[in-house]
Amino acid sequence: MISQQHSSHDSGSPGSMPLTERQMASQDSGEGISRRTWLAVSGVSAVSGVSVFSGVSVVSVANGDLPAAVMENRNQRSIDAHVHVWTPDTKQYPLDRNYTVADMQPPSFTPQELMAHASQSNVDRVVLIQMSFYGVDNSYMLDVIENQPQRYSGVAVIDSEDRLEDTIKDLKAKGVRGFRIVAGNQNPATWLKGKSMKKMWGIAADMGMAICPLMNPQHIDSINKMCRQYPRTRVVVDHFARIGVTGKISTDALGDLCRLANHKNVYVKTSAFYALGKKKSPYMDLGPMIQKCRDAFGSQRLMWATDCPYQVGGDHTYADSMELVRSRLKFLSAEDRQWMLEKTAQKVFFS
Repeated sequence: MISQQHSSHDSGSPGSMPLTERQMASQDSGEGISRRTWLAVSGVSAVSGVSVFSGVSVVSVANGDLPAAVMENRNQRSIDAHVHVWTPDTKQYPLDRNYTVADMQPPSFTPQELMAHASQSNVDRVVLIQMSFYGVDNSYMLDVIENQPQRYSGVAVIDSEDRLEDTIKDLKAKGVRGFRIVAGNQNPATWLKGKSMKKMWGIAADMGMAICPLMNPQHIDSINKMCRQYPRTRVVVDHFARIGVTGKISTDALGDLCRLANHKNVYVKTSAFYALGKKKSPYMDLGPMIQKCRDAFGSQRLMWATDCPYQVGGDHTYADSMELVRSRLKFLSAEDRQWMLEKTAQKVFFS
């Protein structure tokens, strides 16, 4: 178990806990509302071909409705590269001091609840992302991985002042393949300047681990500079660097993101569709952004993910997220879909 220690929000330390995704959403909206309420906006009209059965979305498409290549993808086993899980058992798995039970919305999202959605879409492996409720205590995520190591891999949050190299070695042995860093409201110019941050990037390169930034578009240049300093470090950008979270896909920000493709070890999660652009299924407005990322990075450096449980809140469904990549975006080849839905995440998080 890793000790729970929090440093200054402006320290640039990977162990600091500047803002959760939920808090970042509230900050962007200018209101103190929850991440789910603000990001998972409702008002989504029914989508043809989608039905709901026992709370789990199931997409029914006749064999003649899609090209053979897409039908082949429909039977492909897939990896969801970004999911948070937690348990209502706060006695065995206590919350970080900055959170209360009231912050746990929904109150529970266990692996069993996750797979009730994921299995319907032929997803059989998942990358777990340490939930902010637990701070730097990764115990619950590690226990889930230990229980089913063939199904789950993990991205941890760690305290940079707590035996950094030993901690990373220990977590790698337990199934962790990456470490999350959160920009929050930190100054883009100083976010990654700390000695411990630089040490973390160096160790990650040596151990074949990924650095996984959750950031806003204004922080992309900071990542670009770090990639120049640490070209061997694998970087996986969460949620398109949150481009589109305001409702608009910025051409300039997307250009900045795509320029990260110049670094051969940078990957992008095509994820959190519920939170970007129009925030409405079937998310076709995100197609041009995905296409530009595919053209810049190649599908071998893109990975699909849901950001559950938030993708299954309100009128958004798990299958809606999957189907955007698996069947709706016609510019994606069968090979593109294979890489985005499984092979990229397998290479980064399951090898």
